Amino acid sequence: AMARCLIDRGIKVISGGTDTHMVLLDVSPHGIRGRDAEAALAGANITSNPNPVPFDVARPADWSGLRLGVSAATTRGLDETAVVALANCIADLIIAGAGNGAKAATKSSRRVVQKICRDHPIAQCWGN
Repeated sequence: AMARCLIDRGIKVISGGTDTHMVLLDVSPHGIRGRDAEAALAGANITSNPNPVPFDVARPADWSGLRLGVSAATTRGLDETAVVALANCIADLIIAGAGNGAKAATKSSRRVVQKICRDHPIAQCWGN
């Protein structure tokens, strides 16, 4: 669901989709590097990692990829609706990049992520 939403929003998913808990994005078409995207997502409390993509440059600081792992989301019990909301936040942040909409995208995405976390607390996963 996450990969499908990101693709629908114009974010390049390297494999064209995924059936696993890993999603690898190429963020370079949006004028940013993987580490820039990582910082943008971190501002909204979303964890990710810069990653090389096929035929990428050798320097890690300039990698074009961003790796998302959704196993923590599934462990928290996020359903497809919550995963799509999270994917939309990720797309908003990548598309905004460092441009004029970055501050608004971060603020809005942070609110959505906080609501998702409130609705799916970690303690719920362990039966507490």
